[in-house]
Amino acid sequence: MKIEMKHVMKSFNKQTNAVDDLSMTIEDGEFVALLGPSGCGKSTTMLMLAGIYQPTGGTIYFDSQPVNMVEPKDRNIGMVFQSYALYPHMTVLENIMFPLKQMKVAKAERIVRAKEAAEQVQLGHLLARKPSELSGGQQQRVALARAIVKKPRLLLLDEPLSNLDARMKIEMREEIRQLQKEIGITTVMVTHDQEEAMTIADRVAVMKDGRLIQFSTPMELYNHATNLFVAQFIGTPPMNFLEGNLIKNGDNYHFMEQKQTSCIGIRPYDLKLGDSGNLVFNGMISLVEPLGHSSLVSLKIGDALVRLFAEPNYQAERGTPIVCSADIESIAVFDKSSGQSLNRDICVKDV
Repeated sequence: MKIEMKHVMKSFNKQTNAVDDLSMTIEDGEFVALLGPSGCGKSTTMLMLAGIYQPTGGTIYFDSQPVNMVEPKDRNIGMVFQSYALYPHMTVLENIMFPLKQMKVAKAERIVRAKEAAEQVQLGHLLARKPSELSGGQQQRVALARAIVKKPRLLLLDEPLSNLDARMKIEMREEIRQLQKEIGITTVMVTHDQEEAMTIADRVAVMKDGRLIQFSTPMELYNHATNLFVAQFIGTPPMNFLEGNLIKNGDNYHFMEQKQTSCIGIRPYDLKLGDSGNLVFNGMISLVEPLGHSSLVSLKIGDALVRLFAEPNYQAERGTPIVCSADIESIAVFDKSSGQSLNRDICVKDV
């Protein structure tokens, strides 16, 4: 099902718009993540898609049909809540069947469809258990099975992995992604975890203060952030920012710190020790953190704290002078006041 939101707004009082003039299109079968910090409007947006909230302004369309006034029960959606919301007195099978019972589906068909949904999420061997006998990951699978058993046209996931430990999150990310592709259902997920959004979604809608900031593929957000907020929010560790000019000498560049209205952004993975890149920085070691697969090196370049990755066995004392470099093509430049992306040439000065 194709979802369109045109100039959608939601206000809870006259002073504040929880969602402000949101326009976006979600294609049939697409997996979209609504990403942003607390209070950005992502959950309010999902609840409007679910029909729990009515928009204050604008229109929501399901396959070109306006649904602003359509009741939640008539929207044919499946929803997975952050708390799972399982019935503790029911077995796994009974929990999965429950939406079909409300739809007055015959009992024999309810059982068949619930077992099929359970197999899709690898729960076929646990149908007789109660929720209290399940792990967090298994409870999450029950909630997923219950959401898909009625074959909805739209699947809504509200912070689905927030209650899981790190290892289980990775496992469930893979399972949710695979399940979504297998059943081909249009899916919208709310999350504040940028890594979660980047690894699961086809496209990510980054929101801030009720407004849509950028709506792109994960790699487009990572490599071509149109806004300083997106550049800061996307990526772990976050992008490095420095204030200064790039002094050009032939084909090479050198960084010179200077307070100005723009800032230079460089991803930690794009910086490397040594001067092999055509943009060179002089800094001083602040901290080296061994991570096993690599070392995370923090260094001061002028007043800025900058991070990069080095070899697993890299060691250096605090205060050691260091040279690092990047390719000029890997940097981004942003206006500090507006936050908008700028042409990098604005920071380049000839010798």
